[in-house]
Amino acid sequence: MATSLGEAQPGSTRARLPSPDRVQSPESHELSSDREYFWNVPNTITVVRLAVLPVLVAFPWFSDPASSRIVAWLFIVAAVGDIVDGWAARWGQQITKIGKLLDPLADKITASTALIVLLAMDRIPIEGLVLVVVIVGRELAVTGLRGIASASGQVISAGPAGKIKMVAQNVAIGALLFPEGMMGLPNHSIGLALLTLATALTLWSGYVYFADYFGAEASGSR
Repeated sequence: MATSLGEAQPGSTRARLPSPDRVQSPESHELSSDREYFWNVPNTITVVRLAVLPVLVAFPWFSDPASSRIVAWLFIVAAVGDIVDGWAARWGQQITKIGKLLDPLADKITASTALIVLLAMDRIPIEGLVLVVVIVGRELAVTGLRGIASASGQVISAGPAGKIKMVAQNVAIGALLFPEGMMGLPNHSIGLALLTLATALTLWSGYVYFADYFGAEASGSR
């Protein structure tokens, strides 16, 4: 009896075709090889840094000198963690797109929270309100710019101006978190002076980010 088309005859050596679900297209292979894992060492450090946020929020209710020292040191540890996770990402070749976005975002949330808390506690006087508004407003604007860039497949990393501004800002916040007279120094006055410097650097670095992004967009559209 003749066999129907597609049926293998007994003793036939015809190779069996692989099932469709086992066929992997080059595109799917490329996607799987380029897949990034979130819970690597640098990203984990970044997430741990955010643990200082609830401590900062509760700070106004526990503002005695001992608590001030504890909160200040926790903030310093979080700031140092920013350096460590960047070093770990580069040294361990674990630089990811989500890490490039999450790392500066963690910096901005932590610094903005600390500034608002210090303003509420009057460690930043009411005259310094404009400094806080400029810094927080710039952080929101740059975060929005990074979101726009990310949607188009671009990543805006922190530049030299932004890094210098972050150092001045973190030192200023740390000085203001410590109780006045730490190590016999007028640390609150020093902190306010550094915060003024950080505000100027904030405006400059923000301009650089926007100029670079829209300059690249204009050159790319030509």
